[in-house]
Amino acid sequence: MGRINKANLKKTIYYMKRNGIRRTWYAVLERLEERKRPPYVWTPPADRELEAQRRGWQRQGLCARFSILVPTYRTKPEYLKELVESLRCQTYPGWELILADATEDCSVERALRDMTEPGQVDFEGGGQGTGDLTDAPGRSAGDAAPGISAEPGPEDALPGFHSGRIRYIRLERNEGIAGNTNQALPHAAGDYIGLLDHDDVLTPDALYEMAAAIGQAQERGTAPALLYSDEDKCNGDRTEYFEPHRKEDFNFDLLLSNNYICHFLVMERALMQELGFRSEYDGAQDFDLVLRAVAGLKGREEAILHIPRVLYHWRCHPGSTAENPESKRHAYEAGRRAVQDFADRQGWAAKAVDTAHVGFYALRYGDGPLVSGRPNAGGGPRTSGRPNAGGGPAQAAGPMQAAAPAQAAGLMRAAAPMQAAVFLTAGRMWGP
Repeated sequence: MGRINKANLKKTIYYMKRNGIRRTWYAVLERLEERKRPPYVWTPPADRELEAQRRGWQRQGLCARFSILVPTYRTKPEYLKELVESLRCQTYPGWELILADATEDCSVERALRDMTEPGQVDFEGGGQGTGDLTDAPGRSAGDAAPGISAEPGPEDALPGFHSGRIRYIRLERNEGIAGNTNQALPHAAGDYIGLLDHDDVLTPDALYEMAAAIGQAQERGTAPALLYSDEDKCNGDRTEYFEPHRKEDFNFDLLLSNNYICHFLVMERALMQELGFRSEYDGAQDFDLVLRAVAGLKGREEAILHIPRVLYHWRCHPGSTAENPESKRHAYEAGRRAVQDFADRQGWAAKAVDTAHVGFYALRYGDGPLVSGRPNAGGGPRTSGRPNAGGGPAQAAGPMQAAAPAQAAGLMRAAAPMQAAVFLTAGRMWGP
């Protein structure tokens, strides 16, 4: 539901500069219509459900091991504490947390030492940080850190894997978000790698749900390679949750118009380590990674799993893309270039262009769009008569046109629920 505040007014002004008064007017009307819907309330899993997960994962034969990678940089101590606690509270124990810190000084390391017990974190690397930790508060082994669970993880829960381990790695140099994540990749020991931003948190059932989905797929004879969940947003102190992003099962057409997969993303360790992150797409490095992974999974779409539960809280604050899209214009530019690179690698003579809504793209051929007439999975053509943000009817929605979900904060989200068309020629379609 839209909220009228300073950040949303800034988004409205930014949108109007891009798209004019008329389209802004229709988009505002669209948002006002959304306000009539019941407000979203995130309800955490019941205690009995969480307890059943803690007690039942071994009986279910779940054995996936997760490495959660978090590049940190000048991370606020309160955000870091909530992130760590969100891992410690997981009902599934098969995880390790890897914090890859590129902060110039020792502030993040100092905060981590202050909020954890001696021996709870493995500190590695000298790195580039300045200063020392000689004045860091000390605690005896019996003193619990404030705000962090003192109970150690079940280290022997999964054979050959140190469950519940937290590893802090001081990076030798700051190479940007992609380069810093690449420096952390070789340290991952899990079967799967999950990506978590340094100011966000997971729900307590996140890794259980991922492990359960992996186990169920394996029982069907499928080896999952990429998994993603639904997500929502929260304010800075996590007193409000809003704008749930209820996603579709894997939709290639939608992915080419927008990174709808986003959070919580989990990928096979070997696949992510093979692909790596490309620094030239900083800001949209996850989108670029997913596009390249999907290209390699052509013909194996069953290996891409969607968990239809909110497992990730994306924190909104003035410096985040979620709160202020204009603060990271380079991210949307990088996203468009990632789509262009994907099209080029497929041999499509197409140009990726921005749509009226920031963060949404279209592929165009020649002087105008060409729409494929391929039927959908049900056998018939996919069409839509829903009006777009400009007030007129939306263009016919073939399988290469995806409805952009209303997924961003406030009165004037640049990605308002209009349809962002991705046009591909009939001879260059994805799939058989």
